[in-house]
Amino acid sequence: MSQLVKTADRELAMDKIRNIGIIAHIDAGKTTTSERILFYTGKSYKIGDIDEGNTQMDWMEQEKERGITIVSAATTTFWTPQLPKSLFSDKYRINLIDTPGHVDFTAEVERSLRVLDGGVTVLDAEEGVQSQSETVWRQADKYKVPRICFVNKMDKLGADFKATLADVEDKLGVKTAIVTYPIGAENTFKGVVMLLEEQAIIWAGDETGAKYEIVDIPADLVDVIAKERARLIEQICETDDLLLEKYLNGEVPSLIELKQALRKATIAYKLVPIYCGTSLRNKGVQPLLDGIVDYLPSPLDVPPAEGMVPNSDEKVARPPDVTAPFAGLAFKIQADPHIGKLTYLRVYSGKIESGSYIYNATRDVTERVGRLVLMHANNREEVPFAEAGEIIGVVGMKDTRTGDTLCVKEHPVILEGISFAEPVISLAIEPKTKADQEKMGTALARLAEEDPTFKIKTNQETGQTLIAGMGELQLDVLVDRMKREFKVEANVGDPQVAYRETISIPSQAEGKYIRQSGGRGQYGHCLIRIKPLGRGEGYQFVNKIVGGAIPKEFITPIEKGIKEAMENGVVAGYPLVDIEVELYDGSFHEVDSSEIAFKIAGSMALQSAVRAGNPILLEPIMKLEITTPEEFMGDVIGDVSSKRGQVLDTEQRGNARIILCQVPLAELSRYVTILRSMTQGRANSYMEMSHYEPVPGNIAEKIINKENK
Repeated sequence: MSQLVKTADRELAMDKIRNIGIIAHIDAGKTTTSERILFYTGKSYKIGDIDEGNTQMDWMEQEKERGITIVSAATTTFWTPQLPKSLFSDKYRINLIDTPGHVDFTAEVERSLRVLDGGVTVLDAEEGVQSQSETVWRQADKYKVPRICFVNKMDKLGADFKATLADVEDKLGVKTAIVTYPIGAENTFKGVVMLLEEQAIIWAGDETGAKYEIVDIPADLVDVIAKERARLIEQICETDDLLLEKYLNGEVPSLIELKQALRKATIAYKLVPIYCGTSLRNKGVQPLLDGIVDYLPSPLDVPPAEGMVPNSDEKVARPPDVTAPFAGLAFKIQADPHIGKLTYLRVYSGKIESGSYIYNATRDVTERVGRLVLMHANNREEVPFAEAGEIIGVVGMKDTRTGDTLCVKEHPVILEGISFAEPVISLAIEPKTKADQEKMGTALARLAEEDPTFKIKTNQETGQTLIAGMGELQLDVLVDRMKREFKVEANVGDPQVAYRETISIPSQAEGKYIRQSGGRGQYGHCLIRIKPLGRGEGYQFVNKIVGGAIPKEFITPIEKGIKEAMENGVVAGYPLVDIEVELYDGSFHEVDSSEIAFKIAGSMALQSAVRAGNPILLEPIMKLEITTPEEFMGDVIGDVSSKRGQVLDTEQRGNARIILCQVPLAELSRYVTILRSMTQGRANSYMEMSHYEPVPGNIAEKIINKENK
């Protein structure tokens, strides 16, 4: 039996909810598609335009000015499938999250995908699968999110539907299932053919695209459509044993059977349904909305949320059931100037009521639920409660952070959190006046609460405040927000690369901290071995203490000391990474041993072991994708080589050349400006973090000398 979810306007069965996200590369048309969805579902009465800065989903001033999405915006809307022969015909609630495309804001995509049940990947029909398309696709793979694809910009010069599909199959390694086939391309694109229904939809006359005609398949496409439809039916039947048997016996399954099988195959990630259209010209969005309802999962179609009972190895599941104990995941914190801190929550099981108290199992604190609000970008609609399957905003929680699990104290659980990439770039920031000093600390802390990839650090020696993030654009936006939202004026230094340190050979060391000062002394003693790990493997701690050489209660302080020592390396003071630390021996004193003594001993041992481990400096290497007209290709490649870059591949896409390369981040300061001036403003680039690599000796020497001055 379906669970009921009370929404602001009516009751809906849980199988009539779709929690979806729109994900894509920069400029593929995510926000434009979201705006059309809001218009056709009646959530907005005017189509928002990015160029005019009046979109609903890009509500921040910085988003309107730059024409990009910076924060993921959530909204709740309702859709009743309109097209004939749709799989479902009731009213459906769509909780929609529009995510940023720029890699600097990758945390927004990561946390959205963690709590969504399905995704819509928007692709540019001319550009095909671009770098960030691949990145967000892999992020969705990590969280096993079923998705459908929308090939957008079919009206654009160079739009190629079939080439884009080949790109999807080749680069993303998935089986595509064409659900809508384009009628025309570029300036002749006027509609789509629904393959399974054998009907054509033409948009003509009405500028908003709200009206369309359902007509027969155009004569020049009849043969192509028959061939594509036969292929689609075969693909669907291959995913279902009963249908396959029918098909092999010469029977054609019914439309409802095919659609139900395609729904199952999509949810199981065996097939990816493909839609096409042009959001900007208002064509193709209604079939996409039907596809969201027809083929993407409801909260009942995805496996129950799994977690661990705190302080134990016991696994527990939380099914999408209103009668089960409450459990939810906080996936986003937003500092709202009017209502204070707003926590976005995905409810996995049970029910949450405004005014009640809930337990934060991650931090072992009780939180009060002030108010519950349904979100529509930055507008809110108050509701008395929320139930399993919903995405809701909670006002009034003080200690909850991104990735925390909220539940009832009698049935505690910690759900899988959200992992974020480490920052790769930092810059020094200082307040302009004494009055800004105090305000700056508060503003930075609030912004760091919102964005888990934004880190604040104080240089103990110089007293300088350093802010770190995923890229120059992210830090630029955060400084701008600090000025506008928190009224803090600040001076900002040049961007600095976030180097790391590691060891190149195994080593071992002893840490001994002994102090006698009249009364009770201090005694901590440990022996460790360290060895290098592969790039990106991080830090591992192995406890090999046997026979009580060090009592259990002192093991954690030793690890704490080691972790703290890893914050500042021995070469140039950068954090240490990719090291395994094995604690294998030590000794203690019955009276003088204390946690602090062992913490200091652990820290001393690590520093000694690193010095003996031939420490080296690592630098971030960026994956750089440059799209340039052919005549500038030689200049661009020459410039990449002069920046210690390595060209991995070049490919042709239309009249443009795509250059794929890897370049150290240290060489890419203000690269966008340099590239534009080199190519008369006709080339563009996209970069994302790839991996860390040792810094060449002569360059490492300069960095070390600079840091140790």
